[in-house]
Amino acid sequence: MEKLPKIGLPILILLVLTIVFISKSTETIGSGEAGVLYKTFGGGVVTDAPPLGEGFHIVAPWNKVIVYEVRQQEVFEKMQVLSSNGLEIKLDASAWFQPDYEKLGLLHQQKGENYVARVLLPTIRSAARSVVGRYTPEQLYSSKRDAIQKEIFEETKKIVGDQYIQLNEVLVRDVTLPPTIKEAIERKLKQEQEALEYEFRLEKAKKEAERQKIDAEGKAVANQILSASLTDKILTEKGIEATLQLAKSPNAKVVVVGSGKNGMPIILGNQ
Repeated sequence: MEKLPKIGLPILILLVLTIVFISKSTETIGSGEAGVLYKTFGGGVVTDAPPLGEGFHIVAPWNKVIVYEVRQQEVFEKMQVLSSNGLEIKLDASAWFQPDYEKLGLLHQQKGENYVARVLLPTIRSAARSVVGRYTPEQLYSSKRDAIQKEIFEETKKIVGDQYIQLNEVLVRDVTLPPTIKEAIERKLKQEQEALEYEFRLEKAKKEAERQKIDAEGKAVANQILSASLTDKILTEKGIEATLQLAKSPNAKVVVVGSGKNGMPIILGNQ
């Protein structure tokens, strides 16, 4: 094996050092990520400049880049909280969040990479206990889930907003009551539904009775008006008209004029 020229060895060493220097001085930030720059000889975490965005970056080898995911993320949490009357309620919730991009340096400096466990989850638990404690199990089971979801979101956001965390939504996925309480609430709701149905039937029957009463009163008034208008003279005229109509029929008959009651004709011999 031939020996390398004396001039070639320093060049080879320099080339190797250059490659190592370049490999240690580059950082590639992936999609949906951002980097926080830590300057070893320049004051530590950089908080007065935007974080490093996606793509390729040249960084001094004695500095360090801490990469954070900055797209929206979801965290799940199962909690046991107490209702307003002291009963234990199991709450299954999740939160949509992401770090505050412009303040990523402050988040790393003050909270660290484990900010979800240190800040976000404890705040959600505290807000859930506070909110659920205002409601009864019946309210939580039937009609107040949307309300407690909104209130937990508002209370959590109010705290983590100052902690460089952007909270987008809190979702209450399930509320689990003790079995005996759940059964009692279901029985009560069923009884209330049956009572409403019974009241509806009563109201319907009452309206039908009122309708029939109004109809009967209307007919009675009409009959009174008709009776008042039927004088003896009108009745006699109507009787004569009816007799004349009968007389025109082809059946054989005998008409005795003036022999009936009140002088009305009598028709005899119809076949």
